[in-house]
Amino acid sequence: MAGEPAFADVVPGHLWEASIIHVQELYTVRDGGTIALDWLLASDLEDGFISKDDSTPLAVVVPGLTSDSAAAYVKHLAFSIASKGWNVVVSNHRGLGGVSITSDCFYNGGWTEDVREVINYLHHKYPKTPLFCVGTSIGANIVVKYLGEEGENTPVAGAASICSPWDLLIGDRFISRKLVQRIYDKALAIGLKGYAKLHQPVLARLANWEGIKKSRSIREFDHHATCVVARYETVDTYYRRCSSASFVGNVSVPLLCINALDDPLCTREAIPWDECRANKNIVLATTPNGGHLAFFQGLTAGRLWWVGAASEFLFALHDSSCMHRQKANDHVLHSSLESSIDKSPYVNFMEDGMVAPVTKDGPGNDDGSPSNHEIDGVQLSNRVGGRQQLEVSSEKDDEHASGSGNGSTAVPANRQGDGTNSNKLHEIIAPVKRSINQLARYQGRSVWLLAYVAFVTSWQLLGSLAFITFRKKFRNPLRAK
Repeated sequence: MAGEPAFADVVPGHLWEASIIHVQELYTVRDGGTIALDWLLASDLEDGFISKDDSTPLAVVVPGLTSDSAAAYVKHLAFSIASKGWNVVVSNHRGLGGVSITSDCFYNGGWTEDVREVINYLHHKYPKTPLFCVGTSIGANIVVKYLGEEGENTPVAGAASICSPWDLLIGDRFISRKLVQRIYDKALAIGLKGYAKLHQPVLARLANWEGIKKSRSIREFDHHATCVVARYETVDTYYRRCSSASFVGNVSVPLLCINALDDPLCTREAIPWDECRANKNIVLATTPNGGHLAFFQGLTAGRLWWVGAASEFLFALHDSSCMHRQKANDHVLHSSLESSIDKSPYVNFMEDGMVAPVTKDGPGNDDGSPSNHEIDGVQLSNRVGGRQQLEVSSEKDDEHASGSGNGSTAVPANRQGDGTNSNKLHEIIAPVKRSINQLARYQGRSVWLLAYVAFVTSWQLLGSLAFITFRKKFRNPLRAK
């Protein structure tokens, strides 16, 4: 039956780390498409699945463009979470994870129906299990867009967005600007054509196959394949409608967003800074370096900083009272532009390593001049400082905290006064702050190490060049004499 998983198609394997069970569950969605759900369990279970009454947290991972559970960064994230006692399931995109396309529908950068069906399926099958979600790259765009579309109705308790492109139209303009970006663009287009080739019988019937084969950029591929299959009028129409930046204002679950300002694919120009400030549920963390899904740590680049930061955020969220709880009533989708961008306090990561909440609201600050406050020993300031900035959107007391009257709370943060709000804010932010401190130290050491390596490996060449240059200069005066 459509919408029910094919439990007969459970494939045990050894894709993950030793002593961790890995099984694949093939889930059939309503339109007949097949999604590969790759499970990584923290406990040794005989049947390969968790019980319906299990309350162990479950992290749903949505990979990036043309990536699946075999990608190195997805393995790293899944094993990091599972090694700490959580269960993990990777929701692969259609046509990836070793499965074929079984319907006339393909995934794209804004296709949220598959994530919605998978999360609802997991929630109904494991009603006592807290669900968390992590999206990477284009998967992060899909996750944020889904959360904005669902609002209070999502069963997700918390989420993380890693290196999201945010605005696909701005990203398209950015990736065609300079030589380095165009190289990435061409490389991604090659990956998309490889994905298309895996499913040529279906795509050749639905889209412009000759145009797909000649595509040299993501935009050309989207023109010949994505827009045709998904029935978008133009590529720009597809980019505008599928950008998660337009849905940020309606996100109603605690959400950590991590972006590197030097990302060669997802430009800082697309980050919805003001919309994230206005939404009390969003933590926006930006670092000056990190690239795209990189943030490498150690001399051998054996670890990814964002994996630790995202997992620590979700673990701290699970241990607090700030987890989102699904509301039973329907919701209305609101645009992220409807809310005021100056209502909420936000947090700056200062040079001395402190995290300082900042707000223009409050007594004695009606004129908008810089003010200093102190909460729990942390100095608050309106000034933005430091090399790395961590912004946290968080409103004052919400008058609609218990407006539905059904006794349920969507996001319990900021509901019990300023003192409780500050404690909860520090409780959630502390792990991320520690991770950013650690990243800053690693970056400083790496710069000096690179300088040392550059000097050691190039001093002979530089000495030879200097000798040749000075020898010519000395020869010319002697010849003149």
